[in-house]
Amino acid sequence: MTCPPRRNPSLPPALAGPARPEVPTVRSPLLRELLEEIRAGSPDAEEAFWRCVSETGAPLVEPDPEGDPGHRLVTFVRREDPERPATHVLALVHTVTDKDRHAGDLAPHLMERIEGTGVWAISHRLRADHRASYQFHATDGTREDALRADRAGWLQVLDHAGPDPLNYRAPLPSRDGRNPASVLELPEAPAQAHTRRREDVDRGRTLDDEVDGRRITVHLPPGHRPDGGPYALAVLLDGEMWGPVLGVGDILDNLHADGDLPPTVAVLVDTMGRRMEDLACSAPFVDWLADTLLPWAEREYGAGADAARTVVAGQSAGGLTAAFAAFRRPDRFGLALSQSGSFWWPDDQRGSEWLTGQYARAERRPVTLHLEVGLQEWMLLAENRRLRNVLRARGYDVRYREFNGGHDYACWRGGLADGLAELLGGR
Repeated sequence: MTCPPRRNPSLPPALAGPARPEVPTVRSPLLRELLEEIRAGSPDAEEAFWRCVSETGAPLVEPDPEGDPGHRLVTFVRREDPERPATHVLALVHTVTDKDRHAGDLAPHLMERIEGTGVWAISHRLRADHRASYQFHATDGTREDALRADRAGWLQVLDHAGPDPLNYRAPLPSRDGRNPASVLELPEAPAQAHTRRREDVDRGRTLDDEVDGRRITVHLPPGHRPDGGPYALAVLLDGEMWGPVLGVGDILDNLHADGDLPPTVAVLVDTMGRRMEDLACSAPFVDWLADTLLPWAEREYGAGADAARTVVAGQSAGGLTAAFAAFRRPDRFGLALSQSGSFWWPDDQRGSEWLTGQYARAERRPVTLHLEVGLQEWMLLAENRRLRNVLRARGYDVRYREFNGGHDYACWRGGLADGLAELLGGR
């Protein structure tokens, strides 16, 4: 989004006026203009600014100050609430902020109150294909409290941070009682054509079930009949997120409607509070998927009999587990979709990147893997690239993609749709 300039609209930026060294921390041209008008005593300058933002939506997206067409200056703005004035506001931009939080320094992410206004703002220079979820966290305490980067302090921030009310894109839902997040999508970010609910498509059915004491959500394609198979099968880990929170059934229905996916049964597996145990290359868990869950899906829904049409998909530790499932049980999982896989695991006395070593040394499995990772995932990018290189060297059918984003469902939901279409639909 780009707010139209209110001064000298016909002049290019280089001729629109001199540089403004007196306000070096205000990087946005639109905000510098607002500040000049405030200092000049313009009585309606701030209201005009908020009208502009209200019409076009936030954040502000302006040309790169260095003149690179592959970047944008992105300015997040928040309007002060006079009923609940803040002393400090953090802008939590997924992964951009996390990197500094891990380093113990949140100061670069404090928003600045523009002099004489109720405008809080912070700017980031980002590549034009960046996608990220973000929130604001306003406090009325001390700067020291606002900048707490320890685990307890950070969890408190996440519990109370909220979306941007001026961002008109559909928010990204959250769980555990937390607020949704807003989504930044710069103009060259990959399209996510299948992630929004559409009313012009046939709807499948979503059912809740239980297998061997574990909660399962099943999404059936439109027109599904138990005897109408065999159907393709997608096993989605972290099912409690993909089902009730993100509504992955809409994604699947869109894929079916557009012909990008054959009739596919999706089985969403709830972690049941055992995520750290089950999603760490756990042989018992993968064998349970292969020997209990898949036969159940075949009996009940006519899906999962053919390994070549059965994909297991996961994110982070789930991505690690998806790749491990294909390695350990290629007889049941011929396809694996790993998003931001935690291939550093276990990183202890046993060493690190264990699964990569297994793929490097063991006999090649008859499986296809789809890997994707974010360019902003500084803790995962190199590890994913190394696994890709090993797989290619060993002759695996591996599809690999890097997106300009982070460890973020705002990115993963589009990547899940694309990965399923590629693995099952042959896109």
